[in-house]
Amino acid sequence: MNFTDTWNQISSLWEKSRLPKSGIALALGGGAVLGAAHVGVLKALDEHGIKINKISGTSIGALIATLYAFGKSPAELQQIVNELEWLDVSSFTLSRFGILSNDELGKKVNQILGKVSFSDAKIPLYLIATDLTEGRKVVLDKGDVAKAVMASSCIPGVFVPVEIDDMLLVDGGLTENVPVATLRDAGDDFIIGVDLASGRHYQRPQDIIDVIANAIDISIDHVTKTQSSVADLIIAPELSSYSRRDTSRIDELINEGYDSTCRLLEKAKS
Repeated sequence: MNFTDTWNQISSLWEKSRLPKSGIALALGGGAVLGAAHVGVLKALDEHGIKINKISGTSIGALIATLYAFGKSPAELQQIVNELEWLDVSSFTLSRFGILSNDELGKKVNQILGKVSFSDAKIPLYLIATDLTEGRKVVLDKGDVAKAVMASSCIPGVFVPVEIDDMLLVDGGLTENVPVATLRDAGDDFIIGVDLASGRHYQRPQDIIDVIANAIDISIDHVTKTQSSVADLIIAPELSSYSRRDTSRIDELINEGYDSTCRLLEKAKS
């Protein structure tokens, strides 16, 4: 779907009053540091008075979705992502399954929210992980939220898999990077997906982590195009000039998410 098609799509939906006044469901995709754009998307939706009834997330989208579902405002989210550093969410470990652990990410979630369960969320929350043993999507919507965020954002080959209910779980992007179908299965009629990788150009790898990340991203992006087609609307910020690991441009990424969402919403009203 190109940019013109997206403009036409939302305009048509709005004109037909298909955007429900009762609210929408929102699916936030993966993309590492690019996920800061999600904060801008949420800010724009809030400013336009669009209620979010359910929210799902994969990888970095899982973190942002979780914080929002537990009541963090876009302004608070902006402060959190600006303060988040690589060393805050990972640490070296001795394991045959990975070179890093993302236990620190779980601790960060607990530090921000306290030790919470899905049942404590203000908005119904669904996080996506991948079961390494069975090669299937796993929807996490019960139990320990921090551990679920860790599982959803666990890059295979880099981070040690997260064990939940005897399953070895890794990044949900392998099976559903923009978790639209998960919300559809939950019974939602109008779903907006946020795709951080649409039209993205891949950068030349600088190290082994880049090699692994690029290989995973290429595979994920091809699948995402098909999966996203079942959404009622896709928001796709133009992020080709940004690195998924460079944290120096967080505010710019937030603005990209905000501006792209506002343009679509304003276009629909014109």
